[in-house]
Amino acid sequence: MNLETIQQEIATLPPDAQQIIFDLVEVLKKRHYQDQEKASDNSIEEWSDFIGFAEAEPDLSRNYKTYLNKKRSLRQS
Repeated sequence: MNLETIQQEIATLPPDAQQIIFDLVEVLKKRHYQDQEKASDNSIEEWSDFIGFAEAEPDLSRNYKTYLNKKRSLRQS
């Protein structure tokens, strides 16, 4: 079922049934955005304990590819 068909189907319903659909869409949107916010909050909380737990090169965030390539070349040797 595509969007055009859904719009046509909704248009054939009486106004009170259309309002129920609009209300349902609002509830689903709120639930969806709340779930997304919870997921992003959880991911930050899950990783926050690891920030600063280990020592690394000060420029690691900028030059991580260089460090990975060095590590790979050491493994292959």
